[in-house]
Amino acid sequence: MNGARFMEENISAIATAAGKGGVAIVRVSGKNPLALAAKMFRPVGNIKVEDFEPYKMYAGQIDGGTFTDFGLCVYFKAPKSYTGEDIVEFHCHGGVNIARGILKKTFSLGARSAEKGEFTRRAFLNGKLSLAAAEGIADMINAESDAEVRAGYNLYTKSLTDKVCLFQAELTTVLAKIDVTIDYPDEYEEDLGKETQEIKGLLEATAKKLEELALRYNTEKKIKSGVTVAICGKPNTGKSSLLNTLLGYEKAIVSSMAGTTRDAVEGTIEIDGRKFNLYDTAGVRESGDKIENIGIDRAEKIIRSADVAVFVADLTQGLSEEDSRVLNMLNGKPLIKVINKSDLLEGETDTDADALVSALTGAGVEKLKKLLFEKAYGTRENLHEAFLIEERHYNALIRAKEIIKRAILACENEPLEIVALSVKETWDVLGEITGETATETIIGEIFSKFCVGK
Repeated sequence: MNGARFMEENISAIATAAGKGGVAIVRVSGKNPLALAAKMFRPVGNIKVEDFEPYKMYAGQIDGGTFTDFGLCVYFKAPKSYTGEDIVEFHCHGGVNIARGILKKTFSLGARSAEKGEFTRRAFLNGKLSLAAAEGIADMINAESDAEVRAGYNLYTKSLTDKVCLFQAELTTVLAKIDVTIDYPDEYEEDLGKETQEIKGLLEATAKKLEELALRYNTEKKIKSGVTVAICGKPNTGKSSLLNTLLGYEKAIVSSMAGTTRDAVEGTIEIDGRKFNLYDTAGVRESGDKIENIGIDRAEKIIRSADVAVFVADLTQGLSEEDSRVLNMLNGKPLIKVINKSDLLEGETDTDADALVSALTGAGVEKLKKLLFEKAYGTRENLHEAFLIEERHYNALIRAKEIIKRAILACENEPLEIVALSVKETWDVLGEITGETATETIIGEIFSKFCVGK
């Protein structure tokens, strides 16, 4: 689609979720949505739509084509609007047919249906948002935990964009220094080696910052995907009961018969606003049951890929070869050793377990949750506000880090012109995060993940 025409067309969509509700919002953005509103909104009092003050709500009748609704209309004047264009919103009653009727009326008056994420895309094209900030909005909308909302908001408020722009500014300084050295060779001929080493030092400082930022991803990505927790151990130690207690409802089948869990049963909880994906795995043991063995194979795969393992043992049974088999699978993985059925124990118990719990009474479960959080994220006091949760951003940082290392090596035995090429390439890769150098394919893929009204 031609860029100029794309920006001039009025686009329209329902901006609120589908279904019955108190209020629905139909949003129109483009070259002149106020003229459209004048043809379908009759304000109360002696005022014309064309004379509306921006950012002020007006009550009146909204023409829905085959019906009339009484609601509100507000005008947002460019560039102080979400998209950077003029916007009009109709706030109507929240019935499904009411919103659809008003939307159809806007179409009959020349607006076209907005594409997925097109309002936010226009905001990006009009310089209202960086590309990373737009992705932050999508993360907030799709968030499944409080921490993901916070991380999305931090991305939206340009926490990552500001850091990347700072790196780009440092690279721009290096490029300027290289240009001066190249343009005035006579002045720098005697000190060329010194100038090159100074350029190398600046690049090394930026490379270190890139690496430090990229390292955050390993922890922060868990905010979006959730921490994978494998509840493992031999059969009949109470793994399923523990899962149900953690979830707060009956998800797994509980039976005194060993081998009841044939496949992984999963559920999700939040601990301090962060998502944890719990998997109750089949008890690992030697079995002649073909179906149970399939479940055991799947359990082993989950255990090996989990972020944290909760090893459940029953102190009344003692440890066995099957327990040792499970522990050997963990291979240094963060581990919490749990003794279940603590309600059956009497007096002090000598054990190396991290937690004594009772799935029956709930005793020790809060301590277990605390341990899960600390194994995944460390102590709460050391947490920082997250924003590096998108794989796309991480991959760009890794590529930028590798290219800048190439520039650093080039400082040893290559002309500064070659160094400059790698520095400029690093700058461009970082621009994919902010959107300055992102391709249409990248931009299109990002905004395709939005809903139509956003």
